[in-house]
Amino acid sequence: MDLVLGVDAGGTASKAVVSDLSGVVRGRGAAGPGNPSATGTAAATAVGSAVRSALGAFDPGSVVAGVVGLAGVSATADPGVAAAFDRSWTALGLTCEITLVGDAVTAFAAGGRWSSGAVLVSGTGAVAALVDELSVVRAADGLGWLLGDEGSGMWLGLQAVRFAARFWTAGGALVAEVAAHAGVASADDLVHWAGRLPFGSFASLAPVVCALADSGEPTALRLVASAADRLMATLDELSAPSAPVVLAGSLLANDTPVRRGVLSRLADRGIEPGTAIDPVLGALRLASYRARA
Repeated sequence: MDLVLGVDAGGTASKAVVSDLSGVVRGRGAAGPGNPSATGTAAATAVGSAVRSALGAFDPGSVVAGVVGLAGVSATADPGVAAAFDRSWTALGLTCEITLVGDAVTAFAAGGRWSSGAVLVSGTGAVAALVDELSVVRAADGLGWLLGDEGSGMWLGLQAVRFAARFWTAGGALVAEVAAHAGVASADDLVHWAGRLPFGSFASLAPVVCALADSGEPTALRLVASAADRLMATLDELSAPSAPVVLAGSLLANDTPVRRGVLSRLADRGIEPGTAIDPVLGALRLASYRARA
């Protein structure tokens, strides 16, 4: 039986799925973060682990096409990272071509049957991309926590910590929640905690901010509104106002105040977006397309 492989590898987790050519899912697997921009060659190890679990007892040689959607795909231009992925495929026993694409491509493919349009992603990071024939032709943001990713979970968590550190003495629910999350009792302690924390971990505060916004906490409401505004600004950088839109990533594919804010802004423009509930299925769709090409 011929199989195809799809992988969605992001800053939080790597997910893999194998199916037969009729589309019946035969196996799933998951492992740790698969963004090579953040974890380097360790991303290849995580992706390989997810694929191994998805394959189970199936012969790796029966996989006839594979597509991997990678957050931080540009890092594969590094020879060391590229070689790590090649070694992973060899160790797994895969003999077919494995195509690495940006996770925006697989998210777009998971959100609808359009062949071209825009995808707006907000998860650990944030990016918008214009896709044509399932390839990215233009992108905005996706610059990482230091230079961009505005409106992402990472951005939202960082804003919460920055607010708490600066306005500690004013108190309030957001400051209290950040303090509890960090396990600190003073602004100085929070600064030291933040300095020691792996930057990707700030994204774990995003659900806290969203929950506070849903309860009506004023600062959290301002932060999620700003996140929605910044995501819309990123989408507008694509200069494609009439393109179909797919929303993806944990903050936009799930029922969060950030998603609701973006939906409201899109509705004002007369746009009803698709949603990439499971981007790994988008990767699987692309792999099936390549298998039949």
